[in-house]
Amino acid sequence: MSKLTFIEVCAGAGGLSKGFIDCGFEPLLLNDTNKYCIETLKINHPKTNIINGSMVDLDLEKYKDKKIDVLMGGVPCQSFSQAGKRKGIEDDRGKLILHFIKIINILNPNVFIIENVQGLVSHNKGNTLKMVINEIDKIGKYIINYKVLNANNYSVPQNRKRLIIVGVNNSINKIFKFPEPHKYKPVLKDVLENCPVSGGAVYKKDKYDIMKLVPQGGCWKDIPDEIAEKYMGKSYNSKGGKRGILKRLDMGKPCLTLLTTPSQKQTERCHPIETRPLQIKEYARIQTFPDDYKFSGSINQIYKQIGNAVPVNLSKAIAMEVKNVLR
Repeated sequence: MSKLTFIEVCAGAGGLSKGFIDCGFEPLLLNDTNKYCIETLKINHPKTNIINGSMVDLDLEKYKDKKIDVLMGGVPCQSFSQAGKRKGIEDDRGKLILHFIKIINILNPNVFIIENVQGLVSHNKGNTLKMVINEIDKIGKYIINYKVLNANNYSVPQNRKRLIIVGVNNSINKIFKFPEPHKYKPVLKDVLENCPVSGGAVYKKDKYDIMKLVPQGGCWKDIPDEIAEKYMGKSYNSKGGKRGILKRLDMGKPCLTLLTTPSQKQTERCHPIETRPLQIKEYARIQTFPDDYKFSGSINQIYKQIGNAVPVNLSKAIAMEVKNVLR
């Protein structure tokens, strides 16, 4: 039996593609505009056709005659909205979702997948998502379903919610079902214990001295008032809990959503036990990349790549359900 195939645009560091590869899919083409992501993809998938550049400029002629099983990507959709000052489809990012729909029409894949932030569901009162789905409906070939999935339900030690839109070609005559949550929900202890030491951001001495006062699972509210007030500045008396400030993670809980840096003032990601930001390998493990997965670029670039990625185990759960539809 021949391998199932896929093409991914806006592939980033390859979390989504890695999950599909691990489930037996073969990548025919991976594409992104970020040169560091491209290098990361080339290191980990040396035999795959990897193209640096806009998906708009991709030459897909040679793939027309091949029956592509899956077309997927983390294509930005928010600018598709006409609300407020946004330029809608005139915005370059808004045009990307329209071009992705054009690629669907060109390649006629058996399945397509769009991955995005959960905020797209409510963006512009839900009209943005509705407009995207209406545009795809015009092709007239796909049964479309979408759902916000929390990665922690799929063997990822992180509370990370992502919108997954799946379309199945009418010719398949099967219904895609989103994966059922796994019984065990991992916590940070599962991946941080015995994690290899790696590079990472460091605190300056004054930040370190304050951060070491924060107990495991705590934040700025758990340190002396006079120290907290000085560190917080105007935020100290503002409304809202702002519990991301001086946040130390908890070994017994899933990680908060990883961002593109572990040490922003408003969204701290301090190691549960040691007084330091999460390191690169820890970031990667929390996103369920295997330890032998390599990333290219500076420490800051690597944080961005990992923080923007789809967790590999979440991808695997989706890939298995796609496989069930295609087989």
